[in-house]
Amino acid sequence: MLPTIASLRARLTAVLADKDEQGHNVDGFADELATAPDSYDALAAIAGRLANAPVRIDWPYEEPDDLPAILAAADPDRPREPLAPLSPEDARARAEAAFLARVCGCMLGKLFEIDPTRDELRDALEPVGEWPLRDYPSETALARLRERQGQWPELVRERIDHVVPDDDLNYTIIGMLLLEAHGLDWTKEQMLEQWALQLPLRATFGPERTLMARAALQALHETEQPDPDAWVAELNPGDELCGALIRVDAYAYACLGDPARAAALAWRDASCTHRRTGVYAAMFVAAAIAAAPCGGDRLDAFRVALGFVPQRSRFAERARQCLDEVSHAEGFEDGYRRVHDLFGSYTHCRVYQEIGTLMNTLRFAEDTGHGICLQVMQGNDTDSFGATAGSLLGALLGPEALEERWRRPFRDDLRTALALFHERSLAAVTARMGGLARRGS
Repeated sequence: MLPTIASLRARLTAVLADKDEQGHNVDGFADELATAPDSYDALAAIAGRLANAPVRIDWPYEEPDDLPAILAAADPDRPREPLAPLSPEDARARAEAAFLARVCGCMLGKLFEIDPTRDELRDALEPVGEWPLRDYPSETALARLRERQGQWPELVRERIDHVVPDDDLNYTIIGMLLLEAHGLDWTKEQMLEQWALQLPLRATFGPERTLMARAALQALHETEQPDPDAWVAELNPGDELCGALIRVDAYAYACLGDPARAAALAWRDASCTHRRTGVYAAMFVAAAIAAAPCGGDRLDAFRVALGFVPQRSRFAERARQCLDEVSHAEGFEDGYRRVHDLFGSYTHCRVYQEIGTLMNTLRFAEDTGHGICLQVMQGNDTDSFGATAGSLLGALLGPEALEERWRRPFRDDLRTALALFHERSLAAVTARMGGLARRGS
């Protein structure tokens, strides 16, 4: 049951690239890997040394992983207490609006989950009259894309009649289940147990799949305790991708108005699978959703959220650049171009460009439906960030800003890939998400 030598080499190659981008001294590792014998012992030794490769002396960033060190490196003037009191009724309504918009944004973007650019989407949709986006896309529009997302038959306008299973929504519901069962004091071990019981392996990706595979092997020896903190440190490529960011929305719904608590919960989840930017992005998004109802300027939530990440990290540096560019943009198209010109090389799941596109969406959205369209039209990871934009817009604008036409096609039918979650009513799950808002009070 050991992984193949070829798969170990591939993972080590990916980890080596990650470590290089993260500022570690990896001199000599590529040659060593290329000449290493086809031996588990030899490759394991390389993996261990690579996991502990020191940061380069000239690396200008400070990027800790444990929560006390992260907060010590964060903005000392960040809010430590709730920003503003929300009535229970307002908090519930905004949490419900955020979840419904998350579902709609996810379904709108899912058909385009092929890592397109904005220009590619425009070239496909404009000739058939579906640019700018105003509705779920048609099969005619789909035919013009360079490839088809695997679940496309359930997603096109002519046939969509339920919420299609998606990992972004699976994790939101798992977060809800954790909070319902254990409150704000749920543990990493309880989260891992939910994953093991609920998630099929093929419904996970990247570091999440790595964690699941390790948990499955550990379960063969039940006397051993799972150790996610050790698992994430070695042979875990992609630990700065957006997989942790997509998991934090339920925690933010529970903490509307309290970004400090939302960021801490996001760290607890994200640190099971991710490191550095992967963790900071999750904390940032959770804090931004939680802060969204409490700001004046549309971008205030992001300014607040920036306070909860290490100020000398790559993430903070690049998020500040995006915030500055979007703040000075003359319009939505200009905002997109500014962000894309800076970070266009960071495509599907690679966070930096897409954090900027979220800012661009919130600044220029006329309402929630318009906003999820703007987000998806910016391309990249269209379903994940369409979903995240939905949470931000719903929390910011409230329930009146999302037209009924966006959820009507689902016929109150929510489908997931979760093994032990049997609720199929979207309205019922939305009400449960609204109920989370009382837990952070």
